[in-house]
Order: sequence, then structure tokens, then C-alpha cells
Amino acid sequence: MSNERVASLLDELTIEEKLRLIRGGPDPEGVATGYVSPIERLEIPALRLVDGPLGVRPEDGSATGFPASISLAASWNPPLARAVSAAISREARAYGQNVLLAPGINIARVPQGGRNFEYYGEDPFLASRLAVEYVYGVQSEGVMATIKHYVANNQETDRYDVSAVVGERALRELYFPAFRAAIEEANVAAVMTAYNRVNGVHMSDHRRLLTEVLKHEWDFSGFVVSDWWGTESAVGAARAGLDLEMPGVPFEELPAAEALPEAIDPAGIEFPATLPNMHEGGLFGDPLRDALVDGAVSESGSEGSIDEKVRRILRTMDRFGLLDGDEAGNERSDGELDTLEHREVARRAACEGTVLLKNDGVLPLEEDTTVALCGPNADRAKLGGGGSSEITPFAQISPLDGLRERADEVTFERGLAPITESSLFDAFESEERAGENSSASSGEASSDDADPDVDSGSEASLDDAVAAAETADCAVVVVEDDTTEGEDRSDLELPGAQDALVSRVAAAAERTVVVCRTSGPVEMPWLDSVDALLETWYPGQADGAALASVLYGDHDPGGRLPVTFGHSAAEYPTANKAAFPGVAGEAHYDEGVFVGYRYFDREGTDPLFPFGHGLSYAEFEYGDLAIESVGSDDTSNDTGSGPTVSSLDPNIDLPVEVTIPVRNVGDRAGSDVVQVYVGEGHPNVPRPERELKGFAKVHLVAGERRDVAVELDRDAFAYYDPEDGWTVSPGTFTVAVGRSSRDIRSEVSIEVE
Repeated sequence: MSNERVASLLDELTIEEKLRLIRGGPDPEGVATGYVSPIERLEIPALRLVDGPLGVRPEDGSATGFPASISLAASWNPPLARAVSAAISREARAYGQNVLLAPGINIARVPQGGRNFEYYGEDPFLASRLAVEYVYGVQSEGVMATIKHYVANNQETDRYDVSAVVGERALRELYFPAFRAAIEEANVAAVMTAYNRVNGVHMSDHRRLLTEVLKHEWDFSGFVVSDWWGTESAVGAARAGLDLEMPGVPFEELPAAEALPEAIDPAGIEFPATLPNMHEGGLFGDPLRDALVDGAVSESGSEGSIDEKVRRILRTMDRFGLLDGDEAGNERSDGELDTLEHREVARRAACEGTVLLKNDGVLPLEEDTTVALCGPNADRAKLGGGGSSEITPFAQISPLDGLRERADEVTFERGLAPITESSLFDAFESEERAGENSSASSGEASSDDADPDVDSGSEASLDDAVAAAETADCAVVVVEDDTTEGEDRSDLELPGAQDALVSRVAAAAERTVVVCRTSGPVEMPWLDSVDALLETWYPGQADGAALASVLYGDHDPGGRLPVTFGHSAAEYPTANKAAFPGVAGEAHYDEGVFVGYRYFDREGTDPLFPFGHGLSYAEFEYGDLAIESVGSDDTSNDTGSGPTVSSLDPNIDLPVEVTIPVRNVGDRAGSDVVQVYVGEGHPNVPRPERELKGFAKVHLVAGERRDVAVELDRDAFAYYDPEDGWTVSPGTFTVAVGRSSRDIRSEVSIEVE
């Protein structure tokens, strides 16, 4: 199909049909999260959109439960992100879905953020590399990817009304890069707008960001879709560049409303403030039709016209083979669910995302180690947080299941009553139904999958957990937080009495390993009293299998922190109310580009664990780095002849290649992440001390040495000037290579002229 064919369809479509193509409607099959009705007389098929990014979330059905995005970020392994997303894409195809509403690529500005588990951490370079590969993976299987939530959607508190008051430089250097990379490098099919406002303008109505930046500057050729019930106005959104309104109808017209118990009137549900006004919808229906009649919006001939929106949607459908009746496309699968390959990808991803934060020689465990497993939810897999990413896996392995399969002897005492795991969908349940389903909504396995030896309703005893720890060789304490879309955590404390559980067990046990299943940093008052600490995030359905593999050394803990772990929320730039959650409807981003480790460095604050930190069971030795030119820089940001760089060789030009020898001097194989940071010596504007600009993950057997090379282009040395654009100032730059932002192993100063 050609552009001429799309143009021909536009000529044949009636205005009513065009309006049907730019807003959602109810899916007659009740599977899709979002649905665009077909135009059968012109053989335009339906467009079906389904939630992600931890796995496919059909309205009725199961799917493989992959680790949360923050865990994928912790792997520092972009090819793994592609493997995970390709598997999710195949499962979307198996359900007949055309668009995956993933990945989420916002920056973790607020450590308490309720959706941080859905994102790739605090650094824009790391997030960009993962976003590009995730999009590649999804679209390689014939499904459209959707990057979200554009842009500055960094908190859940007041998310429908809050305005992010953020400067242009911070947008360009922190909050735009992952979106830009997914568009310019991976040609992503769709972009979803955020609920929030940016500098006073709602994102669905933000012409500068949707049209001028997204479509003109970055040459985005796909379509822009609203978040669900996130369209602020018909005329404003249409003119700004929103192409598709979702879900396009009030909640009571959706299949989900029909599935509610008879006792619940869908139209009478009072949705909590954590949800949008779901009784509204259809602004791109009658209201937009009225605007056409009044001349406020045009049907054709101008940006923001109805035809331009339809053209973008049809053009993207054509690109993925939908308009030719060939939804499979060339060399694309027809989809598959719950395969052994998908289960293995989920397990491997959970292992590679596991971060060994501390190890006083306890791990890996010996084969004959007796284990006392403690933790209020250690008999349940941690699938994710609450919200649109919630999925129902076909199978899941809890830490208890995993350790019983791997260890010689395991005793289990939860120590505390189970921690309730929030669900965004609790609002749809009647009190009676909520009571019946309390175990499911709190993350317990179904009766078919439950371990017959586990009585989840039995009274938990801290004393019993302590007694079990006293008699075992090693106590493994599994703790977790509770996060959900729509709400931010009030602090960084573990919920319930989990801190007391860890302290009591650590005091009694010969050796203690703590396993944190959290969306990010938590306070750790017990850290000095435990022997080892693992961060497994939200590992998904393979939770217990991956944990056992890492604990016993079958798999080296491959993760490194994608976020800084401070001692408390008070150490972050969002500690004051004006910054978060905001005052008078505005969250002020006065920290500018100093988010995460950049802020800790500027303030001279020693974090609990720095960005990029993570240990291995192997031991690595770094040599001296070397820098050499790899040719002239022809990146899009270069407006003239590139600046020159000099170190030992005064004739080195950008881009440069940084090479450093790395040797595994340990007695077992392991993985390390070589991290390259760049900092300007005497900048003309405030700049971070160092910024991540490259990395490489390497796996080395015992005794193996490898020269690891990372290329740095002009972007690695540039900052954004609101007047002059991307700028590289002449002067001294330090290129540093390390194992974290604070563990620098070698560095070289170079002169940019």
C-alpha cells in the first residue's frame, strides 16, 4: 500500500467515519484496553490496543509476567530489553492486539513515585538505551509500540491537575532524551500524552510539545494517543496535535462495566481521586463535530485537522500491514503465549536485574546450607505494582517455592501478617466482591496454585520467625514495599513492622540475607546488622526461581542500580513541598538538571548506595583507560565542523572511543558493567560533576581479560542552551570509567577546543 492509497481512503471516508477513526470505542470481544472501530465498507480493520509493559494485560486472560521495568533497567542490558519486549509482543499478537501501550520511559525524579517501577530509573542515557531496544523488540514482531507518558509525568499525586513547572534545559537534558531516542532511532509507532500539565498547559492540549517539538523537530511520523480519559478539551487537543482520544466513551459503555456484579451501577460509581473522571469521554465525537461546524477545527488542509489525524493513524496501520489484511507482516510470528522460551526470558531477566548491594562473604550459599525463610509475603511472587500494568500470569514461583526446589532444608515463618498489595482496580469492586477476592487482590496465589503446606491466613508470629532463624545456618528475610499507579508513597519506610522483623531476625541468626522487593530506595535502619543484601525489585512470575539461582550462585547477580539509594527522602531534591507534591497546583522543578546522582554529587551527600552500584560473585580489576578518535562527528546536533579533542594526541577529534582493559581476577565467572562518565572542568553554566554517557555489560570467566570499548560522540560533551541549542564549550573535560557513579577506576582529562 502506498501513500496514494492512504490519500484515496481519506477522499472516500465520510466525516462521521473519520471521527470514528480518531476516538476509541468498546471492544466487542472485551479483550482490548483500547479499541478503534473498523470501517468495513473500505476494508479498514479495527485497531486494538492493549496494556503493558510488564506483560500483556488483556481485559480477560493471562500472560507471562516479566520483571518490572525498573528491574530491566537494573540489568543494564539493552539486548535483554529487546528480548523481553519481543516476547511480550508475541503474546500481544496471540490475543489479536495491534498496539502495545508500552514502554513507560519517564525519569524517576521523586524517589517515592508510585509508578517508578514502570520506568527505567533516574538517568536519561540509560533510559534512552533501554527504550530504543524495547521499542525495536515490540515492533520486530509486528506490534506497534507506544512510548509514554509524554512528558514530565514524574509523580502520581494530583497527576490530573498538577503542572510541572520545568525549564527548557531540564526538559532537553533529562525528560526528553528517551522519547527523542525512541522516535529518531527506533521509529516508534505511537506516543501517549501524560495526564499532567507542563508549564501550565495540559499535555493533551500542548501544541508546542506535541506539534512543534514532537512532530516537527523530531520528525515523528506516527500518531499521538491520549492517556485514558486524559483529553482536556476537544478544540484545544485537536489543534495541539492529539490524534487519537482514548477510550473515547464513558466507562459505563465499556465491556468492563458490563462485567461488574449486578449490585453495582456503573454510572453510579464514585471513582477515587486516584482515577480520572471515567464518566466522561467522546470529546472527539459530538464536541469535535460541533467544532467543525463552528469552524474552530478544520476537516482538512491544516495542521491539527481531522484529515491529518486520520492520515497519521492510517499511515501507521499501513506500515504494520494492517491495511493489506496482512497483520502478520513479513517474517513476523502469529503470536504465542506462555512458551518455555518466554518463561526462560522472564527468569533470566529477573536474575540479571537482581542487584547485590552488600555481601560480607555470605553469598553464594553453600549447597548444604539450611535456610530459615522469613517475610510477610515470601510465599508469593512479587509480580509488580498496582495499575494498568497489573497482569495475571499462567504460573508463578514464590521465594518459598524457589528455595524449596533448590535448598536441602527450608523452614518458613512469615513473622508478620501479609502486606496488602494495592490494586488500581479495587475501585471497581463491591464490598462483598472485594471481601471474596481479598486474597487475589493482595497478590496471593489462587487455590489451584497455592502451596498446600502454606496457610496464608494463619497467625504470624515474630517470635516464631526469630526461633526459626536461630536454628538455621542462614536466615533469608524477604521484605517489600507497596506501590501503585495513582498514588505516591508517603515516605521511604517499609510498610508494617518489616524493619523490626529484619532487626529481630538479624540479632538471632548466625547469618542474615535480606531480599528487598521494592520499586526503588527504602530506608534501611538495620543495614549494618545484616550480612548480605539483595535488591530484586518486582521480579515477576519467576521471582522465586531467580532468587534461588542467585542465592546459590547458579547465576551471578547481574544488576546495577538505575537509581540512587539515599538514606531517606530528605536527601533528594524533591524533599521540599514546592518541588513535590507541589503548591497551588504547581510542582517546581527548581533543581533543574540536578536529579538523582547529579544532585547527590552537587550537594556532596554520600548516598546509602550510589547510582550504578552492584556487586558480583566475581572480582574485577580495571586497567588504565585510553582515548582515541574514531572519525568526524556527523550527528544531528553538529551545526558545523566538530570541536577537536586533545589528550596525549592533540589531533584527536570527536567522536572518541574510550577503551579500558577489564580482567576477572576472581575464581568464578561473573558480569560487570563498565560505566563511562563525562564532566566539564569549568563550565559556563551549572553542570553535573559527571554524567553517564556510555556503558557496556561484559561477562568474563575466571582469569579472562577483555578490552572494553565505548564510543562518545558530540552529545556526550554537550549541554542545552535555550538560545543556542546544543552546545559544546571549549575547555577541559574529564572522562571517567568506573563501576558506579562514585567508584571511579580510571579517568583522563581531555581538552576540547
